[in-house]
Amino acid sequence: MSPIEAMQHDVEWNAGELGCGDLVLELRMRMRASPGKLFKVIALDAGAPADIPAWCRMTHNALLAQDAQARTYWIRAKD
Repeated sequence: MSPIEAMQHDVEWNAGELGCGDLVLELRMRMRASPGKLFKVIALDAGAPADIPAWCRMTHNALLAQDAQARTYWIRAKD
């Protein structure tokens, strides 16, 4: 297990095949409900590797790590 995979998280969400619009809207809702929590997000949509980092930059949620092969992202929800 890599150090990234071993990262402790508060919330795990498997977004499956949700596309960009639905993915970021659902992510926004979940993060607003849990400020300051560390999320492990699994997103299988082909656009997620570009969409999630861009969304994090725009919303000031911290993308701490990502594993492109596992399609997994660790995001700290802003307070």
